[in-house]
Amino acid sequence: MQATFKIWETNRKLHLAFLEQYTLEQLNKIPEGFKNNLIWNIGHIITTQQGLIYRLSGLPVLISKEFHNKYKYGSVPTQTTTQEEVNEIKELLIALIQQTKDDYANGKFVAFTPYETHIGFHLSTFEEAINFNNYHEGIHLGFMMNIRKFI
Repeated sequence: MQATFKIWETNRKLHLAFLEQYTLEQLNKIPEGFKNNLIWNIGHIITTQQGLIYRLSGLPVLISKEFHNKYKYGSVPTQTTTQEEVNEIKELLIALIQQTKDDYANGKFVAFTPYETHIGFHLSTFEEAINFNNYHEGIHLGFMMNIRKFI
C-alpha cells in the first residue's frame, strides 16, 4: 500500500499545482468543445475518491452532500466556483489523503461492497478501489492538461 499511497500523493500534488498556477477565472473557464473546467475536475476526483473508498467501505464520506452533488459523475459546472470554494477544494485535496492513510492504518477499511464502474472495472476490495482511484485521477489529470491548452 505504500507505493499506492505514494502514487496518489504525487498525483494530488500535480492537481494542486493547477490550483496554485491558474487564476480563478482560468479555473472556471470551460473551453469550447469541453463540458467542464479545471476546478470541476479537481472537485470530481475528491468526490469520486470518497465514494470509491469510504462509501463502498460502509464508512461515512468526509464531504458534504452539496459538494458531492456538485462534482459527482454526470454533473457539469452550472455556476462559477468562488475563491472560498477553491480554498475548500485545495484543503480537501491534501487533507483527505492523510485521513485515508490514517483510517487505513487504524484498520477502518474492513468491509467493501463490490462495485462495477461505468467503464467496466469490477472492484471487489478496498485495495482494488484505491488502485482504480489512482487510475481515475490520472485520467482527469490528462483532461486537465488538455483543458489548460485552451485557457
